[in-house]
Amino acid sequence: MKRIGVIANCSKPEARDVLDRLARKASALGMRLIAAGDTARRLPAARRVPESSLRRRIDALIALGGDGTLLHAAHVLKHTNIPILGVNLGALGFLTSITASELEGALERLAEGAYSLSTRSTISCAVSRGRARLGLFAALNDVVLGWGRSSRIITIDADLGGDRIASYRCDGLVISTPTGSTGHSLSAGGPIIHPEAAVLLLNVICPHTLSARPLVLPDSANLTLTVRAAARPLLLSVDGQEELAIRQGDRLAVRRDPRGVQFIHLPDYSYFSVLRQKLQWRGSSV
Repeated sequence: MKRIGVIANCSKPEARDVLDRLARKASALGMRLIAAGDTARRLPAARRVPESSLRRRIDALIALGGDGTLLHAAHVLKHTNIPILGVNLGALGFLTSITASELEGALERLAEGAYSLSTRSTISCAVSRGRARLGLFAALNDVVLGWGRSSRIITIDADLGGDRIASYRCDGLVISTPTGSTGHSLSAGGPIIHPEAAVLLLNVICPHTLSARPLVLPDSANLTLTVRAAARPLLLSVDGQEELAIRQGDRLAVRRDPRGVQFIHLPDYSYFSVLRQKLQWRGSSV
């Protein structure tokens, strides 16, 4: 890997120092850095390109920031096989693989080829109004429906492959990948799902019944959501990166996207170590 793309959250206090260290180490290893926007302005050694063309010019991408930065990087690289290395700046994130202090060692491992790739599943969400398609979105983490300007109850019908699941009266729904199970769904009381599981997670936000519970569904089937009742337009949020106003009668078709996102992991990476640290599980020695 010689051509390394860089996307950084430059608002982080430590970003400038980390970018300087990245530039020095990359130069020593003969790596070419390529960046766009604010990151390029803070990284003079990098070749500057439009963000839209970044994925056509790099072998791998380093995302410096938190989970939001990595999700943005995944959207920039969507529908490619370019792997991402997440470097956390600040509090430990669920998606990032290493801390800033490990950056130089990680670049050495990339130069040596001493790393592994993990493919995370993604979901596609096609939104329709009548016979018209409003948009087609891809999510690494989740698709969240319901957060809008109204606090009134909404009703959403859900079915899986033509088999009706339920009609939910609630504040909203979260449909997440296994990777996204530690995102909005976890905050709504959902389970943690190992990222290699071939499932989708359907979770209800503030259901107006005690019987509604999160559902783990096979990702081989097609999930359809229909907004049956909504006093005002709802908000569809895709990974917190893209948004769309949804009206009563609109339909969402959610399924596993055949194209996933590749993460770079160093030899000592452990998914459960991240969980132990982030969730502060009792009994953990880490």
